[in-house]
Order: sequence, then C-alpha cells, then structure tokens
Amino acid sequence: MTVQRQGPTAAGGAARGNDALQGAVLALNSGRPQDAERIAAAVLKANRGNQLALHILGSALLMQGRAVDAVAPLETAARSGHDPKIETLLGVALRQSGRHEDALSWLKRAVKRQPPHPSAFHELGCLLSFLRRDDEAVETFNRGLGIAPLMPELSVQLGYVLLRQRNYADAKASFERALHISSALPAALFGLARVHLETGHNAAAAECFRRYLKSQPNAADVWLQLGYCLLELGDRDGGSECFRTAARGDPKNYGNVLAALVKSGRGRFWLRPSRAAQYFQGAKR
Repeated sequence: MTVQRQGPTAAGGAARGNDALQGAVLALNSGRPQDAERIAAAVLKANRGNQLALHILGSALLMQGRAVDAVAPLETAARSGHDPKIETLLGVALRQSGRHEDALSWLKRAVKRQPPHPSAFHELGCLLSFLRRDDEAVETFNRGLGIAPLMPELSVQLGYVLLRQRNYADAKASFERALHISSALPAALFGLARVHLETGHNAAAAECFRRYLKSQPNAADVWLQLGYCLLELGDRDGGSECFRTAARGDPKNYGNVLAALVKSGRGRFWLRPSRAAQYFQGAKR
C-alpha cells in the first residue's frame, strides 16, 4: 500500500497534533484526566480517526468514572486496529456500563493478540468471576500467569476465585505467591487471612490482618475481623479494643461491631444498648 505524502501544511498540522497528544499523555499520567480529555477532543476535531487521540480520550473518560461516554471513542479506536490495550480498555468501559456480554466479546479478542497483553487476562478473569463463571475465570487467570508470572494481581484474583470454590490449599498458594512478589499487598493479605479463618487458623489470620492494618489503618471491617480472631484466641481485651477501634468514626460501623461480637463464641451480650455504647466508648463497667 502506498502512503500519500503530506504537504507542508498537513505535515505541520500532524506534528502539532502529535505534540498536543504528548501533552495529553503527560496529563493522564499526572492524574489530570480533564486536561487530557480537552486536548484529545481538540485533536479529534481536526482528525476524527486519530487512534491515539481516541485512546487517550477513552482513557481520560474512564478515569473520570464516565464509562458510558468512554465506549464510543474506544470502540472506534478498537475497530481501526488490533491493539489489545485498547480492546482491554473497551472491555472495562463496557463492563462498567453494564454491557457484560459485549465486554466478554472484546476481552476474548484481546487475550488472543500477540504479543500478549497481561491486563487483558486480568480483566477477562475478573469479569468471568463477577459472572460466577468460576472455572473459566480460573483457567483465564492461570493462562495470564503463564505469560506474566510476576503480575501479583493475577494471583490475587485467582486466589479469591479458589477461595469461593473452597479450594483452600490452592487459594493459600495463590495468595502466598502474590505476597512473595509484593510482601505488603493488602488484597493478598486479606485473602490469605480469609483462608486461615476458613480453615480454623485464627492466629495466622490475626497476623495477616495486623500486617494489612499497617498500611490500611482505617479499614473498619478488618479491625472487626481481627477483633473476632482475638476473641476466638481468648484475648478478650485485645479483641474488644479492636471492636472499639472499628466502631469509631462512622456510626454505620456500630451495628456491624455488635453483630461481630455476638457472632463470636467468646463474645458477650448487653441487655441495654446504653451499656454496649459505654463499652465501645471505653467507659468503665
């Protein structure tokens, strides 16, 4: 195929467009999606088929939580090429827009591209997991790990699917693999803690929850689960302090704390809500 040579005016316009898009990329990487959207939209006014501008515009809209708006530019870009990165982003936009079957279609295309794009396997696996197609999700995550064994997100999501399948041994191995790559990854620590809880290893679960809270100290639900573990281990004071910590700051947490305490076999009951309130506020009994 012969490429038509651009005249000076067209070449100059293309150069200016490319320079502008470099600025849009910098804006995206700097967390300024509104600026990236504005620049990409301006370039598209002059060249509606500019694939990079369409890619940037779709990415900027996704970063702003505007998935429905992101579908059109990403779909146009995806149809004009065979780029798995764009197809993966389109799959994300379609999933977030509630168009799950369309998202599956594009993500299945993306995982077939060469060279492989690991994020495509992650997104496809997550969507299959969301749709409760767990066996397919496990296969997809394992295929992704064959390509990108050092991508911890693949191991984490695989671990959660295996956990739901009650395959605790493989789930534990998957979370531990992720932690070997990134030792403080919160999602992997939480998943491993859940495996330990399900298998009755409360001390190991408590240690994982403590490691999680070092980087996420405001996670009320994790304080709750740590408190539950400590009560089961006979550490009433430590467990109760965890419950108090979880109850602070957000009134919605109060009911969850009471429910968790009642659930514990070593918990305690109050006949009057006022006594419970005093307890969680640290008042003397």
